[in-house]
Amino acid sequence: QVQLVESGGGLVQAGGSLRLSCTASGSIVRITAMGWYRQAPGKQRELVATITSGGSTNYANSVKGRFTISGDIAKNTVYLQMNSLKPEDTAVYYCNADSYGMRYWGKGTLVTASS
Repeated sequence: QVQLVESGGGLVQAGGSLRLSCTASGSIVRITAMGWYRQAPGKQRELVATITSGGSTNYANSVKGRFTISGDIAKNTVYLQMNSLKPEDTAVYYCNADSYGMRYWGKGTLVTASS
């Protein structure tokens, strides 16, 4: 069994900041990349940011310059620092981990940015 547990979501005013954390545990051979996705009501899940074991990062255009992904892949941990939050960032944020063709997901944490 593999478990990913997210934390750090909550309610914040537009312009504010939140930091999400995610830790993977269980029978994982080796994680090669971790990332954050989000799903707003009535919309499809979309990529927010990813980071590889080599430290390479990738961001959705909508969050570039506002969000920063970081972590220690060797310790199965990833973070998402979210600054200058906008109401359109409101969504359930999901952590994922890739391991040799397998993709694992957390249950998600709700982020609400109020106007």
